[in-house]
Amino acid sequence: MRTPTESLANSEKQKSSSAHVLKKVGLFSFVFVMYSYNTAGPFGLEDQVSTSGPGMALIYQLVIPFFWCIPISLVAAELTTAMPVEGGFYRWTRAAFGDFWGFLAGWWNWCASFLLGALYAVLFTDYLTFYFPGLIGWKHYVVAVAVIALITYVNVRGIRLVGTVATALELAVLAAVLLMCVMSVRMWHHNPFVPIIPPHKPIFQVFGVGFALGLWLYAGYEQVSSVAEEVENPQRNYPKALAWVVPLSIATYFLPTACSLAVVGNWQQWGTGYFSQAALLIGGPMLAFVITIAAAVMNLSILNSSVLTTTRIPSAMAEDGYLSPFLARTHPRFETPWVAILLSAAIYCLLATNNVKQLISVYVWLRIATSILTVLSAWQLRRTRTDLPRSFRIPWGRTGLAYAVFAPVLMSGIAMIASDKFALRWGPVVILLGPIAYLLFRRKEDGQLTQSSTL
Repeated sequence: MRTPTESLANSEKQKSSSAHVLKKVGLFSFVFVMYSYNTAGPFGLEDQVSTSGPGMALIYQLVIPFFWCIPISLVAAELTTAMPVEGGFYRWTRAAFGDFWGFLAGWWNWCASFLLGALYAVLFTDYLTFYFPGLIGWKHYVVAVAVIALITYVNVRGIRLVGTVATALELAVLAAVLLMCVMSVRMWHHNPFVPIIPPHKPIFQVFGVGFALGLWLYAGYEQVSSVAEEVENPQRNYPKALAWVVPLSIATYFLPTACSLAVVGNWQQWGTGYFSQAALLIGGPMLAFVITIAAAVMNLSILNSSVLTTTRIPSAMAEDGYLSPFLARTHPRFETPWVAILLSAAIYCLLATNNVKQLISVYVWLRIATSILTVLSAWQLRRTRTDLPRSFRIPWGRTGLAYAVFAPVLMSGIAMIASDKFALRWGPVVILLGPIAYLLFRRKEDGQLTQSSTL
């Protein structure tokens, strides 16, 4: 069996021979692809306000990035410039720690994507039911499947179309949110930070559930690395995209939350979809309609970018000999992993029969596991692969590297300990399914590898 180091060079040579046929995305569209996957809009954070209190929710939105998404972004920027390969963090982990841990990074991420894809298709349809109450039962399911089918078609066409769609959707969402914030200014009469924490609430809800939701909001900044080979000059554009997306994400969460709290004040009533209610009080029925549609569009946008980033993982794993070579097949015209895209979409459709919100707490465990492996890979590759060219390096030397690695690990540990009972029960189960899958799919000998095997 080839070692990860020996096969990386072989992978890059093979990919470079066919790179000219790929239609790559530029910096502007890539910023919106990354933003749509990691943030897309403020909708979905409302429960954090009533659970942790308005002040603590706003503090979480401002402080958590410095210990979570910013260090992970620095790691992703350095490793993308060093190894801009399809599969991104999966192949970084494999190069750093070998086959077993590389497989787990890919497997955990792909399994988590099933929950994510189904969830956003269901949520999109849920928002439509606000104005079409008859959209229930089989009609609800048909709409969710139709949405998945549409996004699947866009993704089979390639990253350029995905980027165009993401840009259009996100500009619409940001315009609606900005309009609400501007209209709210004349009506501010509450301190949005009061109270800091809810009185007489269990500490677990304030510093457990709300904290975990904060990590959820800022998760995934390494995930878009899976399409590095489909980005124009990724060594330059990936760090630049992160430099735009991280502050934009913080503003997206903090500003509409603070503005809405300053107007309505009734933080106890905040829950899923409450931004629409806040918009009703700020600008009347028309603004409420605009915000509700923007929330639906946000879910469509996240689904679009999620299909793009997550389907490159099974394709890369198939190239590396873990999964069927059939999953590595690319479309003859668009050069996209169309088989992996279709299979993932089919699984989304199966899960879209139910609302899978409860399973998001389990998804967080899978996401945290892959994030930990990613940041540890940066530390390991600094030690073992000093020869890799790094046009971007995590600043501040060893101190900066320690910050980028240990801050996310610390936050991950806190989030796992503070998980709800459902996640504490099933999170370890889904994590342990990874080693079992490795035993089933691991490569026995070089003769079983495909010609395009990498790393």
